[in-house]
Amino acid sequence: MDFSEVMGQEHVKRSLEISAAGGHNIIMIGPPGSGKTMLAKRLATILPPLSFEESIETTKVFSVVGMLDGQALITKRPFRAPHHTISDAGLIGGGHVPRPGEVSMAHNGVLFLDELSEFKKHVLEVLRQPLEDMRVTISRASSTITYPSSFMLVAAMNPCPCGYLADVKHECRCTYQQIHRYRSKISGPLLDRIDIHVEVPAVPYKDMKGLVAGECSIDVRKRVCAARKIQAHRYRRAKIFCNAQMNSRHIKTHCSVDENSNSLLESAIDKLGLSARAYNRILKISRTIADLEKEIDIKSSHVAEAIQYRSLDRATHFL
Repeated sequence: MDFSEVMGQEHVKRSLEISAAGGHNIIMIGPPGSGKTMLAKRLATILPPLSFEESIETTKVFSVVGMLDGQALITKRPFRAPHHTISDAGLIGGGHVPRPGEVSMAHNGVLFLDELSEFKKHVLEVLRQPLEDMRVTISRASSTITYPSSFMLVAAMNPCPCGYLADVKHECRCTYQQIHRYRSKISGPLLDRIDIHVEVPAVPYKDMKGLVAGECSIDVRKRVCAARKIQAHRYRRAKIFCNAQMNSRHIKTHCSVDENSNSLLESAIDKLGLSARAYNRILKISRTIADLEKEIDIKSSHVAEAIQYRSLDRATHFL
């Protein structure tokens, strides 16, 4: 699988590159057949290799579940894609003897949730704690066990039950109540924890012909690895691996912005009604965009691009 096989959708590829470079969570919204699943599956081809410390952590989790398959060390980032019928125990972990769930199996890798709105609401809500704390604690009468769960959440969903809301070539026949019910499964607090929101429109015919070859995964991966190398040096004493793992203290230290960027942020917060968590997400994404461009300081252009990736925060856009 390679990024060059995906025709068009250059802005989505850019958002996935930023996601991979900083370890950011991402949600893609678009009609059926626009390439959301195809793009998500190719994200693994641009992710940086596991560091030795990450390999050890990931191997421990797979060892507990008995899924090492004869390997002494896990060297590839996990890519987990559970079906939407999964239970909360299957996602988070549990059982009489607590075992890791999918969020821990995806530690240092990717958890891909296709057709996000088809998952049960209570199953999605249990994602909030591992997304915030990067670990899962399972309590039983006999013991309490904590498993790591530092993963990239990649989600894909249709804009409405029929999938064609705002599509220029297909008429959406869903009622307001159906759309509201469909989207209400993804709560505001969960959406807040997803860094990047990107719309994936239907692919135009001229792009489907494939006359212009897209950029291959190897070239994208080089830029991602260069950005991760910058982050590894920056956080060498902080015990974190990427920008997405920054806490408020790290953000204050490494994400200072100039006056123009401050004005942009103030305007975005006033117009979009962003939460404090969304504000921090924008700063983290801005830091990643700057790292991809090998810039020491965050510029207003980086902040402006980062704000574009919070489209679902607009009240008129997400019901």
